[in-house]
Amino acid sequence: MKNMWLKSLGTALLASTLVAGAATAMDDVKVSVTAIVEHPALDAARDGVRDALAEAGFNDGENLTFVYESAQGNPATAAQIARKFIGDAPDVIVPISTPSAQAVAAATSDIPIVFTAVTDPLGAQLVSDMAKPGANITGLSDMSPVGEHIALMQEILPDMKTLGVIYNPGEANSVSLVTALKAAAAEAGLELKESTAIKSADVQQATRALVGNVDAVYVPTDNTVVSALEAAIAVGEQNSLPIFSGDTDSVTRGTIASLGFNYYDIGKQTGAIVVRILNGEKPGEISVSIASGTDLVVNPGAAGRMGVTLSDDLVARANKIIE
Repeated sequence: MKNMWLKSLGTALLASTLVAGAATAMDDVKVSVTAIVEHPALDAARDGVRDALAEAGFNDGENLTFVYESAQGNPATAAQIARKFIGDAPDVIVPISTPSAQAVAAATSDIPIVFTAVTDPLGAQLVSDMAKPGANITGLSDMSPVGEHIALMQEILPDMKTLGVIYNPGEANSVSLVTALKAAAAEAGLELKESTAIKSADVQQATRALVGNVDAVYVPTDNTVVSALEAAIAVGEQNSLPIFSGDTDSVTRGTIASLGFNYYDIGKQTGAIVVRILNGEKPGEISVSIASGTDLVVNPGAAGRMGVTLSDDLVARANKIIE
């Protein structure tokens, strides 16, 4: 009799466990996403993350709560958002851009973090090992192919001797990019001149400071500068000063050309990592990925407004032509 009672109890406990497990499997998951600022490249990355989750069966409003907040270019706000997210206890936090990733990483050592659009995860001290990030963090780097960018600019402007770069020295990602750019420029025989913009309102003046001193201007994937890109483009058009960009989304907004990543695809690659974590993998055991894919995007109209004519061969090679 006792054995029958124990058997019945065991059956009941097993059934209870299965029901509880099924309920857990049906529970919603929450993914919180933040970016340092809103601009087309970072917005595309956010949308790619959400779409990758949907393709894996996590649909916003159904079994997924997808939260997004922008810091509007303010590092202090980024820190506030990070603390708010920690209090909300989501399943995964996805910070887009280096400043947002640094803010989130400083706020939690428990909640899984999958950063994206971070140029130099090592330099930003987010991880100490790309292959084995450890702890609660992993993600995806979008280190720009600056050597290829310089080659592209030299193809378009074969007589270029001096290149200007506008960046915010307060962004760790930009410092890493400018360091790489200096090395690539020296190798290509170019003189590099820097102009800094601490905030978006400084971008126009930083561009003007280069007029007459450089043959072209390069805008890296600097969130401060890209958020106010139109100010730089206006100066370029007014002074026949060619403006190039490190991201292809900026070509749509009026830079001449770029060879780079599709940030929507970067978002989807990031979303795939988030799905792995939601399915049980530990972030610290997932290697930090390097974004894949390069697209040549050109804007012949913008080139003309800056006194440049793109060759038929270059336009024919482009993956996308901005009309």
